[in-house]
Amino acid sequence: MAVTTKLTWKEERSLQKLLGNISLRLLYKSSVHGNNIQNMNNKCIGQGPTITMIYLPEYTFGIFILGHYPEMGKNFKEPNNSFFFSFRKNETMKMTTAFLNSTLKITSEELRFDFAEFWSLHILSRNKNICIPKFLEEELGLPSDLSCRYSECEVFRVEGIKDDAGYISRITEATQHRNSLLEDLRDYKPYADLVSEIRILLLGPVGSGKSSFFNSVKSIFQGRLSRQAIVGSDITSITEQYRIYSIKYGIDGESLPFKLCDSMGLGEKEGVGLCVDDIPHILKGCVPDRYQFSPHKPITPKHPAFITSPSLKDGIHCVAYVFDINSMDNLSFEMRAKLIQVQKEVLNHGVAQVALLTKVKNSNEVLENNFSKMSKSMISQSQIIIASELLGIPVSKIFVVENYASEQEMDPVKDILILSALKQMLRAADDFLEDLPLE
Repeated sequence: MAVTTKLTWKEERSLQKLLGNISLRLLYKSSVHGNNIQNMNNKCIGQGPTITMIYLPEYTFGIFILGHYPEMGKNFKEPNNSFFFSFRKNETMKMTTAFLNSTLKITSEELRFDFAEFWSLHILSRNKNICIPKFLEEELGLPSDLSCRYSECEVFRVEGIKDDAGYISRITEATQHRNSLLEDLRDYKPYADLVSEIRILLLGPVGSGKSSFFNSVKSIFQGRLSRQAIVGSDITSITEQYRIYSIKYGIDGESLPFKLCDSMGLGEKEGVGLCVDDIPHILKGCVPDRYQFSPHKPITPKHPAFITSPSLKDGIHCVAYVFDINSMDNLSFEMRAKLIQVQKEVLNHGVAQVALLTKVKNSNEVLENNFSKMSKSMISQSQIIIASELLGIPVSKIFVVENYASEQEMDPVKDILILSALKQMLRAADDFLEDLPLE
């Protein structure tokens, strides 16, 4: 009789994409092969890379091991090429870092990962219990009151994994770097507490990816793909309202001290897209959330929702010019003239400026191997040079990202590009605040 797995098609697809079009062969299922560690070990020893799945009521907890399962009673240590991950029902996969110098040991009663002197993860077959250390619960977004009794345990052999340690090392290193960026942004505080939150204005031509950038940022912080802001390629701009979006850390977490402000796209002709006369009022903080733009008529102090006495907190602290990287070579004379007009208003207000190039075709080629900086080949591309010369912005303040559009799973390398760009925007905003007059 064929043994079927509890792993869903969507979960299997997520793992296949992450590990490079691999296939999974079920080796062990506790309800079929006997719920004890010795049976598990007998089925899995010497099988090469494996994925162990622990099924809980609302979550599925997983462990990828690149090397062989160890023999009973022997230790196995391979910290750089293995990792934990979790699935929540109807949500995308959330993956944590590598084993953090953990040691895997199998005894007759338990599968145990020792991280440090006081941290261990135990999978006990006798009573179907799993004991997850608190730091790992936080990394994976698992609730602290999670039921520790599992319903099923399965182990799969990973077949066809590409590039072995090289590929897995890059994925785990990317995930570690991504998590480090998330922690930095979670702990961010605006310069000298001058304001309680930073506001970043996204400006750019219609269809450049402004709304998609917000959706991508929100997706990363929530650990699942979000489509809150409406996106499209309508030549008259999908975004018709001024939106001030907050970002929460986690689905039910606290709002972070920065907001992304989405505006109507810039049109080439007069009377199309965002009215340039609206921009000074946006920069000062006079335009309220959900204000309905009119390409022909800017907001005035007579508008009932006009904010007449905005504070420093209400204003814009950084402007991010957003462009489709594939259209930089073909910007029309009219659009260039419009951008120069817009930038003049931004410069008059002294607000920090950066540029964001979206829709890069291969995010894996943008960064150096250590993920800390843009590759030399990327920096020399004509699109980045054009953006720098057009806006007078140094290359160091031009960032390349690939937004989430139609994807079904998160990608740690994409996340790094997006989070790095956001981090640099906040640094630019801090520079703006630091440069303000003392009064």
